[in-house]
Amino acid sequence: MLDRWTMPRTQAPLGPLVKMLERCKVTPDQVTLVGFLIGLLALPLLAVQAYGWALAAILLNRLADGLDGALARRRGTPSDAGGFLDIGLDFVFYAAVVLGFALADSERNALPAALLLFAFIGTGTSFLAFAIMAARHDLERPRFQRKAFYYLHGLTEGTETVLALVAFCLWPAHFPVLAGLFAAACLLTTATRLWGGYHTLRAIERGAGVEGRS
Repeated sequence: MLDRWTMPRTQAPLGPLVKMLERCKVTPDQVTLVGFLIGLLALPLLAVQAYGWALAAILLNRLADGLDGALARRRGTPSDAGGFLDIGLDFVFYAAVVLGFALADSERNALPAALLLFAFIGTGTSFLAFAIMAARHDLERPRFQRKAFYYLHGLTEGTETVLALVAFCLWPAHFPVLAGLFAAACLLTTATRLWGGYHTLRAIERGAGVEGRS
């Protein structure tokens, strides 16, 4: 929901770092992989309840997530392969953070973490399934020209997910409540994406005289 406003405003501050990476001949895929490995450190850090260090790993991961795309555009080398790697590792990273909280206090956090992972599966599959169909029908990106995939907007997008992860680290004692609330928002996002995606694609198929499934 907030990505349409936050994404354009994060590009300019990244400029100096992007120029430095370009001078050092760092590739966008290298930034993606290093950022992912840093982000994965949040899992063991959360498991031992080192919430401050885990938050630092999460924020560095999100910084890398912005830098890789900005670097690719500056080098003139944006690619589908890089976009695929980026989004795939993002979903693994999100799940790893939730698993870390489950390990930190399994008695209190395991069930809320499982619920949130269940909700993440819904947002992830609806996100990627529509991206596949959008590519098949050559749908354009009216608001997300900088993204590798076209996807439907939702209540919980990248910005909201980052804010939720930060909140989990700042108030770990309240993880069960916070995770439950965010899971509910994710499930609402899944429902609206499925409804919107289905009717969008059905309208395209009816316009082309297509019925049934391919």
